Parts: sequence; C-alpha cells; structure tokens
Amino acid sequence: MTKTYKLLAALSILLLAVLACTRTRNIATPAPSAPANLPAGEITRKLTHDGLERSYILYVPASVNWTQPVPLVLVFHGGTGNAESAIRMSGFNQVADQNGFLVAYPNGTGRLSEEKLLTWNGGDCCGYAQQKNVDDVGFVRAIVTDLQSLVNIDPKRIYASGMSNGGILSQRLACEAADVFAAVAPVAGTLNFSPCNPSQPISVIEFHGTGDQHIPYDGGYGLKSLVNVDFASVKDSVDFWVSVNKCNAQSQADSNGDIQHEVWAGCAASTSVELYTVINGGHAWPGGAAGRAEADQPTQTISASQLIWKFFAEHPKP
Repeated sequence: MTKTYKLLAALSILLLAVLACTRTRNIATPAPSAPANLPAGEITRKLTHDGLERSYILYVPASVNWTQPVPLVLVFHGGTGNAESAIRMSGFNQVADQNGFLVAYPNGTGRLSEEKLLTWNGGDCCGYAQQKNVDDVGFVRAIVTDLQSLVNIDPKRIYASGMSNGGILSQRLACEAADVFAAVAPVAGTLNFSPCNPSQPISVIEFHGTGDQHIPYDGGYGLKSLVNVDFASVKDSVDFWVSVNKCNAQSQADSNGDIQHEVWAGCAASTSVELYTVINGGHAWPGGAAGRAEADQPTQTISASQLIWKFFAEHPKP
C-alpha cells in the first residue's frame, strides 16, 4: 500500500467520524416543547423533606394562561388546622379563579398520623413543629421546586400568606426566603422569629384585629391562646419591615367603618409595607369564614384575600 493511499484512507476515516459525531449531536438536541399545564381543580402532592413525608393541596383554576409564566400563592393554615381548613377559611380559590394564578395549601406537622392538629415552626411558635424544630422553611422551598418541575412558575411572582401560626410562618419566610418570595401577607400573625435578616427587600401587607385574644394586637400572652408565647406586637412587626425596607417613617392612613388602612411608601426596590387594622376585630380572616363554629367571626367590610392578591399583583420582584 503506497503512502498516498494510506493517507487518503486515513482522511476518509476521519471524515466519516466527524460526520457521525455531527449527526449524533443533531439527534440529541431536543426540540422546543410547549409549556406544561395541569388539569383544573385540586391536586394533592406529596414529597419527602428532611426525613418527613409532607403534603400540600394545589388548586389549579381553569383561567390559568399557560402560554405565560404563572404566578403562585402559598396559603398556610392556622395552628391545629390543615390545608382543607385554609381553603375554606380564606376563599382564595375564588380569587384564583378570577385572576388565573395557582394556589398551594401546605399541611403542617403534628403528633397524630392523620392531618389533624397541625402546626408550623415560625420561630418562637408554635406547638409540635416548633418543639421538634421542623424545617418548614426548607419544606416550603421544596414545594416551590416541586411545582417548578411541573409547570412554568413565574420566579418574580411567588407569594406567601397565612392565618395565625401560618401568618407567623409567612413572616419567617420573609426573613429567610426573600430570595424566593416577592411579598408576604400575614393575617393575625406577627413577627416571632429572630434574628431576621432578609437577603433583600420584600413587600409585606398585614391584617390584624385590635380585639384579637389569641395573638394580641399589642403583643404579649393571649387570653385565649393555645400556646404559652409572648407574642410580638403588630406595631413592632410593622416597624421592623418599614425599617428593613427603608420606607418613609410616616404612614399614609385612611379609615372605612371598622377598618383602618396604613401605607408606608418610598421603600427600597419598589417594595411597600401596608397594614389593615380591624377595630375590635377578633382572631379571624377578614372577608373569609370562621375557622370553626365557636371561633371569632370575621369582619365582612373587606376581603383580605382580594386585597392580598391586589397587593401581590402590584409587587412582583424587580
């Protein structure tokens, strides 16, 4: 075999190898796919986090526009409640129907195997979750990751709200997960976590009744509280967020019947801090349903869920 023939043969083999690699790369490149979507209605999801099997109910309204990134709201039940009670109490499914966003209702943890008497680890409160130092912040992050694996969640429009112990958890999320959440909306739940060092400014809207005897408006031990906790006051909680977000120290206020509304403007990164005070209001979700027959009845002057979504929609991440 001549040197020229050997050279030509080697070049031919090299050319075939290059063509084969080119074809392999073309075959391996995935074709663009349409955004995933989910069937309308309630879906129960389970996941394991920190050695515990956890769950949440996802509500998918038929009005979701799947061609765009979808907003997500997480709503946390109160202490001794569960995801089902949060659905009934808040009425957030109806707000989602009107506005086309996803709502996740997580379940806390408790001593019983069934989904009863569940609590959240909000820092100084409450119950089983706090006593066992359950990683609820990590669990919430895992929920967001789980949903991001299913659908195109808008990373700039992820929000959290909750009632009582669930509101306390939403305050803690503002402290430890401001990288995930654009805004939080605690209802009848003050800031009971320290040290609170949010990684970035975050919008906060709070709702609280001056007649709340579970988590007192002025702080301290609640006469009807099920836990022995010295709660932070509404003023201390709001003042903290006004300071952290570098808002104007003076609020703008207006009143309507039993409702006083305050807004602190001029905050960093286009954030805002707002407070709805229910005069003589008890431990309840304004505009929603009472947690149980003997519980405080909520004012119907305003709908916290409608106002929360309006606030959320106006305050995405920059």
